[in-house]
Amino acid sequence: MIVRLFESVGRSVRETVSGIGRATRIFFAILRASGGLLKRPRLITDQIHFIGNYSMLIIGVSGLFIGFVLGLQGYYTLNKYGSEQALGLLVALSLVRELGPVVTALLFAGRAGTSLTAEIGLMKAGEQLVAMEMMAVDPLQRVIAPRFWAGIIAMPLLAAVFSALGILGGYVVGVRLIGVDEGSFWSQMQAGVDVWKDVANGVLKSAVFGVAVTFIALYQGYEAKPTPEGVARATTRTVVIASLTVLALDFLLTALMFN
Repeated sequence: MIVRLFESVGRSVRETVSGIGRATRIFFAILRASGGLLKRPRLITDQIHFIGNYSMLIIGVSGLFIGFVLGLQGYYTLNKYGSEQALGLLVALSLVRELGPVVTALLFAGRAGTSLTAEIGLMKAGEQLVAMEMMAVDPLQRVIAPRFWAGIIAMPLLAAVFSALGILGGYVVGVRLIGVDEGSFWSQMQAGVDVWKDVANGVLKSAVFGVAVTFIALYQGYEAKPTPEGVARATTRTVVIASLTVLALDFLLTALMFN
């Protein structure tokens, strides 16, 4: 019984270390293959359209409704202390620092990440990647790298849209529905939100999340078993691993940025 337990633990550790090694090797291979994309930027722009535009609706609507909730909850919390005029500052900082990058990354993993995993997994199952190699076309350069950089570029843009619509939602609820002074709402926001300390750190978070989520999605698709069941499991792993990675990275980045 004890021997079997040690064997199981050893097997799990070995598979985990082996998976980390393969992922690291593929990550640097993607970086090496990215140099040729400078001659064909259309590959990246097409993927930005596919990843970004098709994720815009769910991220925009989610940002708007989260802004509604922040405006409502923030008002009732601040009203207890007579500080409801700071509602705009509360909404903006909550979105720009935390909710914008984090929620966008989670939605991105659920929508675009699963799509990338399924697409790459089906290409592998259909032997399209093998066919590219037989025609002397590097699949990492032609298929994986453009999607990788497109995800990194699209993530901060989507997070900006999320935060902007969230602030708009907070304004609608706080100013138009509840009656907070409009001048105080905007003036305190402008005075309290720092471009470098708050906005730039939010953009940096979004870029880091973009690297993590996009690479996890592509790696899971690239390493998926070429069967319908294998692709389905890879898609599930993408959502789980990417979500946990985003939350862990958010803690680390927040501790470093606002220490």
